Amino acid sequence: MRTEMLRPGGGPVRVLVVDDEAPLAELLSMALRYEGWEVRSAGDGVGAVRSARDFRPDAVVLDVMLPDMDGLAVLGRLRCELPDVPVLFLTAKDSVEDRIAGLTAGGDDYVTKPFSLEEVVARLRGLIRRSGTAAAAVRDESLLVVGDLTLDEDSHEVVRGGEGIHLTATEFELLRFLMRNPRRVLSKAQILDRVWSYDFGGQANVVELYISYLRRKIDAGRTPMIHTRRGAGYLIKPGG
Repeated sequence: MRTEMLRPGGGPVRVLVVDDEAPLAELLSMALRYEGWEVRSAGDGVGAVRSARDFRPDAVVLDVMLPDMDGLAVLGRLRCELPDVPVLFLTAKDSVEDRIAGLTAGGDDYVTKPFSLEEVVARLRGLIRRSGTAAAAVRDESLLVVGDLTLDEDSHEVVRGGEGIHLTATEFELLRFLMRNPRRVLSKAQILDRVWSYDFGGQANVVELYISYLRRKIDAGRTPMIHTRRGAGYLIKPGG
């Protein structure tokens, strides 16, 4: 059991990640999605302001150095749209002056690169909790649910529509990875790295093989949940 952050209406917390380093932004986004949060990202200041206006995030992770404008300028524009949204600065700068400048400009916290993902998540949880924009709820951390499909990470039980499904260890790990990222397209490379934990030497067809195994057990005779996005990867979403 753990305490999970939820919006007042019961929906997932929304976080906007703003960083022009695409790999870092993707890594951060994935870590935040593992928390059960809804995440959008932007690679520059203009995109950040536009996304904030549409997405209405509960918190923002903001890189100080952006290609089109200074992060402090972006913060000023964000405050016009969302005056109370907590902002966590990311920066490669570590001088006291830079920290003071960011906090004085209205930032709520400051993390210096390189940083641990756990630290960023912990800082964000603290900011969101103090801002009062999300309520705490106790959730069973071991249970993953997508539509009528449930997976218990502790007991390794998998059930769809009330019917138990037996999976091999590898099938279970593949399904767990998909269910931890519902509605998100995962590439073969991402799946190989997460499920098999090493380079298969180009034998990415092993992913196709195990996806077919899962489909036979999860989707057979039911509305399909596991989908292929040709040239991109695979995703799971509720049937129907």
